[in-house]
Amino acid sequence: MTAHTTPPPAPSGIGIPDEVHTRLGTLRFVDGFPDDATTWTLFDNLDFQRAVQAYLLGLPPVDMAAMRAALLHWGPANTTMAIWEDLVHPWFIGLAYNTSTSYCYSWLDLHDGPLVLEVPPGVYGGIGDHWCRYVIDLGQTGPDQGRGGKYLLVPSGYDGEVPADHIVVRTPTYGNWLVYRGFLDEDGDPHPEVEKIKARARCHPLSQAADPPPMRFVNASPETAVAVPPADYRFWELLNEVVQSEPPESADPLTLGMFASIGIQHGKPFTPDARMQAILTEAATVGDGTARALTYRFRQREAYYYPGSAWRYGFLGGYRFQADGTGLLDSAVQLYFWGGATNPGMAAKMIGRGSQYALAFVDAGGEPFDGGVDYRLHVPPNVPVNNFWSVLVYDTQTRSMLQTGQEWPSVTSQDRELVVNDDGSVDVDFGPEAPAGQRNWIQTVPGKRWFTIFRLYGPLEPWFDKTWRLPDIEPARG
Repeated sequence: MTAHTTPPPAPSGIGIPDEVHTRLGTLRFVDGFPDDATTWTLFDNLDFQRAVQAYLLGLPPVDMAAMRAALLHWGPANTTMAIWEDLVHPWFIGLAYNTSTSYCYSWLDLHDGPLVLEVPPGVYGGIGDHWCRYVIDLGQTGPDQGRGGKYLLVPSGYDGEVPADHIVVRTPTYGNWLVYRGFLDEDGDPHPEVEKIKARARCHPLSQAADPPPMRFVNASPETAVAVPPADYRFWELLNEVVQSEPPESADPLTLGMFASIGIQHGKPFTPDARMQAILTEAATVGDGTARALTYRFRQREAYYYPGSAWRYGFLGGYRFQADGTGLLDSAVQLYFWGGATNPGMAAKMIGRGSQYALAFVDAGGEPFDGGVDYRLHVPPNVPVNNFWSVLVYDTQTRSMLQTGQEWPSVTSQDRELVVNDDGSVDVDFGPEAPAGQRNWIQTVPGKRWFTIFRLYGPLEPWFDKTWRLPDIEPARG
């Protein structure tokens, strides 16, 4: 007869007690085996954690899905271009637009093969793929260097012939977002540039190069539209649209695995049961809240332009959000929450070309901006720009331009009526009422938060080496 022996206890740190008190409540185990209630508690928690991470990873493609829906409202892909001929008005709900350039957008669809793009001279633009990743700069910071030219946008796997006189661009996704910015002339008029773009911008399938279809231009300035993604259950439906429309090889396996863990997988129906719908709905709320915390209270000090300053980089880690070979997850989340796509022309050091952005979500004392309080920004003389600078105010809820009684929530060096101090400096005031005699004023709304972006177009070396410094925004002295 064999004698029974008692196994030795698990080495320290390997086993688990019969009861563990955690933020999830008390978890119970029998010799390391979870009971039924503990199992379901842990599964619910795992599904919730993965759903929150899927939300944060899903912000870029859902940004694109929201933009795609807005653009296709104005006409079919490839042959329609929306142009804000009279600039973007605050009634358009879109992430961090400006009031100084004419935006020109098209949604490109490569399911039927390559597209020929005729890029007008002088524009500042680029292409982003359906996952909201950089594909190429166009115009001033692109291969044509602002001279204009013909590009051929080719989908992944295409092995057909390409024209010899075209700049070939390969993209991993079928869906792509095309953007141009046109600039104001010396009189502050956007229309000459708009007409040039309308005369020269073209897009057509390579298969129709011999007889291209006409390009349709839509003036989006008077239109109301929403191009900001939802933060409720609809978020998952839009994410599913992107996953279904793009080949799995266009994204990395870890991201697709996170999406698959909550039921979103290429080629399969998205049919969550009532339990999972409830988890996804709550996760969208927590994900949105997390994105807001990262955006408005970013923790990495290296993201700030100057020690102790409120002014912050929009693109910590560059347009790829990397440092020393490591992905900067928080930096990516905050950018896709407030601004959407980026490219080297916006994030890299390009002396006299491209653009740079400084963002402030709090005042000099670290307090959120209050729409009922008066503030002042003192812009020192000799702003280091080759083109112009501007200051805009945005709504902390929508990340879109703040809607007030003013036509434009901005002050820009392009404005012929800009009041400049004797030493060349400029004072910009923010508040619900204009200070007496002050022209450089941006209206705010009592009871409403706001944030601001200081833009530099054609930034010069003193911006990058910080020999020119932008002071923080201070509450105005009475």
